[in-house]
Amino acid sequence: MSAIAQELTIGEVSHRSGVPVSALRFYERRRLIGARRTSGNQRRYHRSVLRRVAFIRASQSVGIPLAKIAEVLTFLPPDAPPTREFWVRASQCWSETLNERIAIMERLRDRFTECIGCGCLSFQQCGLVNPRDVLGDQGPGAHLLT
Repeated sequence: MSAIAQELTIGEVSHRSGVPVSALRFYERRRLIGARRTSGNQRRYHRSVLRRVAFIRASQSVGIPLAKIAEVLTFLPPDAPPTREFWVRASQCWSETLNERIAIMERLRDRFTECIGCGCLSFQQCGLVNPRDVLGDQGPGAHLLT
């Protein structure tokens, strides 16, 4: 296979991955994926970018921020697709974070159930609707305007 056949246009990557072109450009600016430029300044992506994009999307779907995804992607050479070993390593890196997110969601679920039960949804009292409202203690009106 020639080097040209190994490369995809941004439109082809978008079509095959289901990710909008704008998101691919954003990923590139954040250095999550890379492309070479042709003499006409068009992007050309190595085929392995499809797996990287799949990894990014899967990671985002469980709530991993792009900054954390970028950190883990530094473990891979630029044109290397994520391997099973890479996925395991990423999962280990994020295990604690994911467990914390699960615990937070469980607490929110339980608090939400209590809120439905009391029906208050008060901006002055409800910790779910208005958590840690420090400025609310100062009374109504704007407090941060100078």
